[in-house]
Amino acid sequence: MKILIFQAMIMEKMALHSIMSSINQIQPNYKKKFRKQLNREARQSVQGSVHEDIKLIVHRPEVTYQNREEYNRMMITLMPVIRELIRKTNPLLEHELSAEFAKSRLYGTKFFADQVASMDFRTFARKRPPEEEPSIAVALRIDESASMSAFGRLDAAKQAAVALYEFCKGCGIPIMVYGDTADRSKLEQMSVYAYVDFESKDADEKYALMNIQARSNNRDGMALRIISDRLLNAPQKSKLIISISDGQPKAMPDYSGEKAAYDMKDTLQEFRRKGIQFLAAAIGQDKEAIRELYGAENTLDITDLKQLPSRLVQIITRFL
Repeated sequence: MKILIFQAMIMEKMALHSIMSSINQIQPNYKKKFRKQLNREARQSVQGSVHEDIKLIVHRPEVTYQNREEYNRMMITLMPVIRELIRKTNPLLEHELSAEFAKSRLYGTKFFADQVASMDFRTFARKRPPEEEPSIAVALRIDESASMSAFGRLDAAKQAAVALYEFCKGCGIPIMVYGDTADRSKLEQMSVYAYVDFESKDADEKYALMNIQARSNNRDGMALRIISDRLLNAPQKSKLIISISDGQPKAMPDYSGEKAAYDMKDTLQEFRRKGIQFLAAAIGQDKEAIRELYGAENTLDITDLKQLPSRLVQIITRFL
Protein backbone atom coordinates (compact mmCIF):
# COMPACT_ATOMS: atom_id res chain seq x y z
CA MET A 1 0.00 0.00 0.00
CA LYS A 2 2.82 2.40 0.92
CA ILE A 3 4.52 1.55 -2.37
CA LEU A 4 1.35 2.43 -4.29
CA ILE A 5 1.00 5.74 -2.44
CA PHE A 6 4.65 6.52 -3.08
CA GLN A 7 4.25 5.69 -6.76
CA ALA A 8 1.17 7.90 -6.96
CA MET A 9 3.09 10.77 -5.38
CA ILE A 10 5.92 10.31 -7.87
CA MET A 11 3.45 10.24 -10.76
CA GLU A 12 1.76 13.42 -9.44
CA LYS A 13 5.10 15.22 -9.15
CA MET A 14 6.07 14.13 -12.65
CA ALA A 15 2.75 15.37 -14.03
CA LEU A 16 3.15 18.69 -12.22
CA HIS A 17 6.70 19.01 -13.49
CA SER A 18 5.48 18.30 -17.01
CA ILE A 19 2.75 20.96 -16.73
CA MET A 20 5.20 23.53 -15.35
CA SER A 21 7.68 22.74 -18.11
CA SER A 22 4.95 23.30 -20.70
CA ILE A 23 3.99 26.62 -19.10
CA ASN A 24 7.63 27.73 -19.01
CA GLN A 25 7.95 26.88 -22.70
CA ILE A 26 4.69 28.61 -23.66
CA GLN A 27 5.44 31.82 -21.75
CA PRO A 28 8.57 32.84 -23.73
CA ASN A 29 6.81 31.93 -26.97
CA TYR A 30 3.80 34.03 -26.02
CA LYS A 31 5.97 37.00 -25.03
CA LYS A 32 7.90 36.83 -28.30
CA LYS A 33 4.70 36.55 -30.35
CA PHE A 34 3.05 39.45 -28.51
CA ARG A 35 6.13 41.65 -28.91
CA LYS A 36 6.16 40.95 -32.66
CA GLN A 37 2.48 41.85 -32.83
CA LEU A 38 3.09 45.20 -31.11
CA ASN A 39 6.01 45.97 -33.44
CA ARG A 40 3.96 45.12 -36.51
CA GLU A 41 1.00 47.24 -35.41
CA ALA A 42 3.24 50.17 -34.46
CA ARG A 43 4.79 50.25 -37.91
CA GLN A 44 1.33 50.14 -39.47
CA SER A 45 0.24 53.05 -37.27
CA VAL A 46 2.86 55.42 -38.69
CA GLN A 47 2.42 54.53 -42.34
CA GLY A 48 1.56 57.62 -44.38
CA SER A 49 2.80 59.97 -41.65
CA VAL A 50 6.01 62.02 -41.39
CA HIS A 51 7.39 59.18 -39.24
CA GLU A 52 6.94 56.46 -41.84
CA ASP A 53 10.67 56.04 -42.52
CA ILE A 54 11.79 56.28 -38.89
CA LYS A 55 13.44 53.07 -37.66
CA LEU A 56 11.24 51.84 -34.82
CA ILE A 57 11.45 49.14 -32.15
CA VAL A 58 8.78 48.32 -29.55
CA HIS A 59 10.30 46.76 -26.44
CA ARG A 60 8.69 44.62 -23.75
CA PRO A 61 11.17 44.99 -20.84
CA GLU A 62 11.89 41.85 -18.86
CA VAL A 63 11.06 41.78 -15.15
CA THR A 64 13.80 41.18 -12.59
CA TYR A 65 13.74 40.33 -8.90
CA GLN A 66 14.94 43.87 -8.17
CA ASN A 67 11.97 45.24 -10.14
CA ARG A 68 9.57 43.31 -7.92
CA GLU A 69 11.26 44.52 -4.75
CA GLU A 70 11.23 48.16 -5.86
CA TYR A 71 7.60 47.94 -6.99
CA ASN A 72 6.44 46.48 -3.67
CA ARG A 73 8.33 49.13 -1.69
CA MET A 74 6.70 51.85 -3.76
CA MET A 75 3.28 50.25 -3.27
CA ILE A 76 3.61 50.45 0.51
CA THR A 77 3.98 54.23 0.20
CA LEU A 78 1.18 54.65 -2.32
CA MET A 79 -1.35 52.22 -0.82
CA PRO A 80 -3.20 54.70 1.45
CA VAL A 81 -3.89 57.05 -1.48
CA ILE A 82 -4.86 54.27 -3.88
CA ARG A 83 -7.17 52.46 -1.46
CA GLU A 84 -8.97 55.63 -0.49
CA LEU A 85 -9.57 56.60 -4.10
CA ILE A 86 -10.73 53.09 -4.99
CA ARG A 87 -13.07 53.16 -1.98
CA LYS A 88 -14.64 56.35 -3.27
CA THR A 89 -14.85 55.09 -6.84
CA ASN A 90 -16.19 51.59 -6.32
CA PRO A 91 -19.73 52.74 -5.45
CA LEU A 92 -19.91 54.16 -8.97
CA LEU A 93 -19.14 50.71 -10.36
CA GLU A 94 -20.90 48.35 -7.93
CA HIS A 95 -24.46 47.12 -8.25
CA GLU A 96 -26.11 45.07 -5.51
CA LEU A 97 -27.91 43.01 -8.14
CA SER A 98 -24.80 40.88 -8.59
CA ALA A 99 -23.93 38.15 -6.11
CA GLU A 100 -20.63 37.17 -7.70
CA PHE A 101 -17.47 38.41 -5.97
CA ALA A 102 -14.36 39.49 -7.87
CA LYS A 103 -11.28 38.53 -5.86
CA SER A 104 -7.76 40.01 -5.79
CA ARG A 105 -8.84 43.60 -5.19
CA LEU A 106 -6.95 46.31 -3.31
CA TYR A 107 -10.17 47.35 -1.57
CA GLY A 108 -13.57 45.77 -1.17
CA THR A 109 -16.34 44.56 1.12
CA LYS A 110 -15.00 41.09 1.82
CA PHE A 111 -11.55 40.06 3.14
CA PHE A 112 -9.80 36.93 1.84
CA ALA A 113 -7.03 35.73 4.16
CA ASP A 114 -5.71 33.24 1.60
CA GLN A 115 -4.62 36.14 -0.60
CA VAL A 116 -2.23 37.58 2.01
CA ALA A 117 0.58 35.20 1.04
CA SER A 118 0.73 36.65 -2.46
CA MET A 119 2.24 39.90 -1.08
CA ASP A 120 0.58 42.01 -3.78
CA PHE A 121 -1.88 43.70 -1.39
CA ARG A 122 -4.89 42.28 -3.28
CA THR A 123 -6.61 40.75 -0.24
CA PHE A 124 -10.18 41.97 -0.75
CA ALA A 125 -13.11 41.16 -3.01
CA ARG A 126 -16.01 43.23 -4.24
CA LYS A 127 -19.20 42.41 -6.10
CA ARG A 128 -18.91 42.33 -9.84
CA PRO A 129 -21.10 44.85 -11.65
CA PRO A 130 -23.63 43.20 -13.97
CA GLU A 131 -22.49 45.23 -16.94
CA GLU A 132 -19.52 43.89 -18.89
CA GLU A 133 -16.85 46.49 -18.05
CA PRO A 134 -16.42 50.14 -17.04
CA SER A 135 -16.99 52.40 -20.03
CA ILE A 136 -13.45 53.82 -20.16
CA ALA A 137 -10.01 52.60 -21.24
CA VAL A 138 -6.89 54.53 -20.21
CA ALA A 139 -3.40 54.92 -21.64
CA LEU A 140 -0.52 56.59 -19.84
CA ARG A 141 2.33 57.85 -22.03
CA ILE A 142 5.62 58.75 -20.34
CA ASP A 143 8.24 60.90 -22.04
CA GLU A 144 11.59 59.18 -21.34
CA SER A 145 13.81 61.94 -22.68
CA ALA A 146 17.09 62.67 -20.90
CA SER A 147 15.76 65.81 -19.23
CA MET A 148 13.26 63.73 -17.24
CA SER A 149 16.12 62.78 -14.91
CA ALA A 150 16.17 66.28 -13.39
CA PHE A 151 14.36 67.52 -10.28
CA GLY A 152 12.78 64.17 -9.37
CA ARG A 153 10.53 64.10 -12.45
CA LEU A 154 11.27 60.48 -13.28
CA ASP A 155 10.47 59.25 -9.77
CA ALA A 156 7.19 61.17 -9.89
CA ALA A 157 6.35 59.61 -13.27
CA LYS A 158 7.08 56.11 -11.94
CA GLN A 159 4.87 56.62 -8.91
CA ALA A 160 2.13 58.03 -11.11
CA ALA A 161 2.36 54.96 -13.37
CA VAL A 162 2.09 52.55 -10.43
CA ALA A 163 -0.74 54.47 -8.78
CA LEU A 164 -2.71 54.72 -12.02
CA TYR A 165 -2.14 51.05 -12.84
CA GLU A 166 -3.25 49.81 -9.42
CA PHE A 167 -6.24 52.13 -9.37
CA CYS A 168 -7.41 51.01 -12.79
CA LYS A 169 -6.89 47.35 -11.98
CA GLY A 170 -8.73 47.81 -8.68
CA CYS A 171 -11.69 49.27 -10.57
CA GLY A 172 -11.55 46.88 -13.55
CA ILE A 173 -10.51 49.62 -15.99
CA PRO A 174 -8.35 48.52 -18.96
CA ILE A 175 -5.01 50.34 -18.90
CA MET A 176 -1.83 50.56 -20.92
CA VAL A 177 1.41 52.28 -19.86
CA TYR A 178 3.95 53.10 -22.57
CA GLY A 179 7.20 55.03 -22.47
CA ASP A 180 9.18 56.37 -25.41
CA THR A 181 12.42 58.00 -26.45
CA ALA A 182 14.17 58.86 -29.73
CA ASP A 183 17.65 58.63 -31.26
CA ARG A 184 19.12 55.82 -29.20
CA SER A 185 21.05 54.75 -32.30
CA LYS A 186 21.00 55.06 -36.09
CA LEU A 187 19.27 51.68 -36.27
CA GLU A 188 16.79 52.59 -33.54
CA GLN A 189 15.57 56.11 -34.14
CA MET A 190 12.40 55.56 -32.12
CA SER A 191 12.10 53.34 -29.05
CA VAL A 192 8.74 52.48 -27.53
CA TYR A 193 8.52 50.62 -24.21
CA ALA A 194 5.26 48.72 -23.82
CA TYR A 195 5.37 48.21 -20.06
CA VAL A 196 1.68 47.42 -19.57
CA ASP A 197 -0.83 46.59 -22.29
CA PHE A 198 -4.54 45.87 -21.84
CA GLU A 199 -4.35 42.86 -24.19
CA SER A 200 -1.35 41.28 -22.45
CA LYS A 201 -1.66 37.96 -20.63
CA ASP A 202 1.53 38.53 -18.64
CA ALA A 203 0.51 38.84 -14.99
CA ASP A 204 3.96 40.15 -14.01
CA GLU A 205 4.19 42.98 -16.52
CA LYS A 206 3.40 45.65 -13.93
CA TYR A 207 6.82 45.14 -12.34
CA ALA A 208 8.39 46.27 -15.62
CA LEU A 209 7.24 49.81 -14.74
CA MET A 210 10.36 50.01 -12.60
CA ASN A 211 12.38 50.08 -15.83
CA ILE A 212 11.07 53.54 -16.71
CA GLN A 213 14.13 55.77 -17.11
CA ALA A 214 15.53 58.91 -18.73
CA ARG A 215 17.17 58.03 -22.05
CA SER A 216 17.59 60.36 -25.04
CA ASN A 217 15.37 62.64 -27.19
CA ASN A 218 11.60 62.62 -27.69
CA ARG A 219 9.48 62.25 -30.83
CA ASP A 220 6.12 62.93 -29.21
CA GLY A 221 3.91 62.91 -32.29
CA MET A 222 5.05 59.44 -33.31
CA ALA A 223 4.57 58.08 -29.79
CA LEU A 224 1.06 59.49 -29.48
CA ARG A 225 0.11 58.15 -32.93
CA ILE A 226 1.20 54.61 -31.97
CA ILE A 227 -0.48 54.70 -28.56
CA SER A 228 -3.69 56.24 -29.91
CA ASP A 229 -4.00 53.68 -32.67
CA ARG A 230 -3.46 50.91 -30.13
CA LEU A 231 -6.05 52.33 -27.73
CA LEU A 232 -8.65 52.39 -30.51
CA ASN A 233 -8.65 48.56 -30.27
CA ALA A 234 -10.22 48.77 -26.81
CA PRO A 235 -14.01 48.19 -26.89
CA GLN A 236 -14.77 50.84 -24.25
CA LYS A 237 -16.75 53.92 -25.34
CA SER A 238 -14.49 56.48 -23.65
CA LYS A 239 -10.76 56.46 -24.35
CA LEU A 240 -8.32 58.69 -22.49
CA ILE A 241 -4.60 59.23 -23.04
CA ILE A 242 -2.58 61.04 -20.37
CA SER A 243 0.86 62.22 -21.42
CA ILE A 244 3.54 63.02 -18.84
CA SER A 245 6.19 65.23 -20.39
CA ASP A 246 8.71 67.86 -19.33
CA GLY A 247 9.52 69.48 -22.64
CA GLN A 248 8.79 70.11 -26.28
CA PRO A 249 9.27 67.46 -28.99
CA LYS A 250 12.87 67.27 -30.19
CA ALA A 251 14.48 64.51 -32.26
CA MET A 252 17.05 64.08 -35.00
CA PRO A 253 17.49 65.23 -37.65
CA ASP A 254 14.94 68.06 -37.74
CA TYR A 255 11.94 67.10 -35.60
CA SER A 256 11.57 70.24 -33.50
CA GLY A 257 10.08 73.72 -33.56
CA GLU A 258 7.22 74.40 -35.96
CA LYS A 259 7.55 71.05 -37.74
CA ALA A 260 7.13 69.07 -34.52
CA ALA A 261 4.38 71.38 -33.26
CA TYR A 262 2.40 70.99 -36.49
CA ASP A 263 2.77 67.19 -36.35
CA MET A 264 1.65 67.13 -32.72
CA LYS A 265 -1.44 69.25 -33.34
CA ASP A 266 -2.31 67.29 -36.46
CA THR A 267 -2.02 63.97 -34.56
CA LEU A 268 -4.12 65.19 -31.64
CA GLN A 269 -6.79 66.53 -33.97
CA GLU A 270 -6.92 63.31 -36.01
CA PHE A 271 -7.42 61.04 -33.02
CA ARG A 272 -9.77 63.39 -31.21
CA ARG A 273 -12.04 63.02 -34.22
CA LYS A 274 -11.86 59.26 -33.64
CA GLY A 275 -13.03 59.66 -30.06
CA ILE A 276 -9.83 59.82 -28.01
CA GLN A 277 -9.41 62.44 -25.31
CA PHE A 278 -5.97 63.77 -24.40
CA LEU A 279 -4.59 65.28 -21.21
CA ALA A 280 -1.01 66.47 -20.70
CA ALA A 281 0.72 66.62 -17.33
CA ALA A 282 3.32 69.34 -17.84
CA ILE A 283 6.08 68.90 -15.26
CA GLY A 284 9.00 70.74 -16.82
CA GLN A 285 10.26 74.09 -17.97
CA ASP A 286 8.22 74.06 -21.20
CA LYS A 287 4.76 74.17 -19.61
CA GLU A 288 3.60 77.03 -21.81
CA ALA A 289 4.68 75.20 -24.97
CA ILE A 290 2.92 72.02 -23.85
CA ARG A 291 -0.21 74.03 -23.05
CA GLU A 292 -0.06 75.51 -26.55
CA LEU A 293 0.10 72.01 -28.09
CA TYR A 294 -2.65 70.33 -26.06
CA GLY A 295 -4.82 73.33 -25.22
CA ALA A 296 -5.03 75.02 -21.82
CA GLU A 297 -8.17 73.05 -20.88
CA ASN A 298 -6.32 69.78 -21.49
CA THR A 299 -3.12 70.60 -19.61
CA LEU A 300 -2.32 69.95 -15.96
CA ASP A 301 0.33 72.21 -14.48
CA ILE A 302 1.99 70.01 -11.86
CA THR A 303 4.01 72.27 -9.57
CA ASP A 304 4.25 69.83 -6.66
CA LEU A 305 5.41 66.51 -8.12
CA LYS A 306 4.31 64.67 -4.96
CA GLN A 307 0.72 65.37 -6.00
CA LEU A 308 1.12 63.80 -9.45
CA PRO A 309 0.01 60.22 -8.61
CA SER A 310 -3.16 61.24 -6.77
CA ARG A 311 -3.99 64.02 -9.27
CA LEU A 312 -3.92 61.60 -12.20
CA VAL A 313 -6.04 59.02 -10.39
CA GLN A 314 -8.60 61.65 -9.42
CA ILE A 315 -8.86 62.73 -13.05
CA ILE A 316 -9.82 59.21 -14.15
CA THR A 317 -12.81 59.22 -11.78
CA ARG A 318 -14.26 62.21 -13.65
CA PHE A 319 -14.64 60.09 -16.78
CA LEU A 320 -16.47 57.17 -15.11
